Amino acid sequence: MENRLRERNVQRARRSLRVRKKVRGCAEKPRMSVFKSNCHLSVQIIDDESSKTLFSISTLSDEMKALNLGKKSKEAAKVMGQKIAEAAKKQNIGCFVFDRGRYKYHGLLAEIANAVREAGLQF
Repeated sequence: MENRLRERNVQRARRSLRVRKKVRGCAEKPRMSVFKSNCHLSVQIIDDESSKTLFSISTLSDEMKALNLGKKSKEAAKVMGQKIAEAAKKQNIGCFVFDRGRYKYHGLLAEIANAVREAGLQF
């Protein structure tokens, strides 16, 4: 069983590295990284040249908890996408590089991406 779990983690790491070797964020076009755990979602805007996180939001943050949307739901993902877009517009960022990590582009990731696109930002 341990061998199977170890192999699964190796495969996950390979998948995320395969995606991230093509995705690089800079000051003009930062990387938007999404992380899903069993219970929560997290989205970050990252400038890879200076190795800084420009903005982040999570379902664990106080502003998301105040909205009572649940931990990991499509409604929460949509609101997170809108809040990321608002923060990007305040910092004069018009486009992103989308880093889906090891996850498939569907469900919650698609909801976040569609909310950011509806707010007027580009990938």
